[in-house]
Amino acid sequence: MDANQILIKTVLITIFAVLGLVILLPRRGARGMAIRRLTLLLVMVSAVIAVIFPDLTNSVAAVLGVGRGTDLLLYGLIVVFLGFAVTSSAHNRRLDRQITDLARQIALTDAHTSPDTQKPTEDVNPK
Repeated sequence: MDANQILIKTVLITIFAVLGLVILLPRRGARGMAIRRLTLLLVMVSAVIAVIFPDLTNSVAAVLGVGRGTDLLLYGLIVVFLGFAVTSSAHNRRLDRQITDLARQIALTDAHTSPDTQKPTEDVNPK
C-alpha cells in the first residue's frame, strides 16, 4: 500500500462505515432531517467551491494522497451516490410498511362491514 494513499483510504473507509451504520440504524424525525439537509448543503457548497476554484481540488487531492482532483471528485461522487442509494432504500422500506399497514386497515374495515351495507360491484363493461 502506498504511504501517500493511506489518508484517502482511511477517509473513504470511514465514510463507508458510517453509511453502513445508517443502513443498520435508520434515523427518523427532526434530527435525521437536519443531518440530511446539512449534508446536502455541504455537498452543494463543496461543488460551488470546486467550480469557482478548480485548482483547489488538485491541492486537496494532493493532501489526501489522491493523484488528481478529478479522481477526488470521482470518489466524492461515489460517496454521494451510495448515500443517496442508502437513504432512498430506507425511505422505500418505510413507504412499503405504511402501504402494508393501510392495506391491512382497509381489509379489516371491509371485513367488519355487514353484507347488507356492502354495495355490489357493477361491471364497467357490460356485454
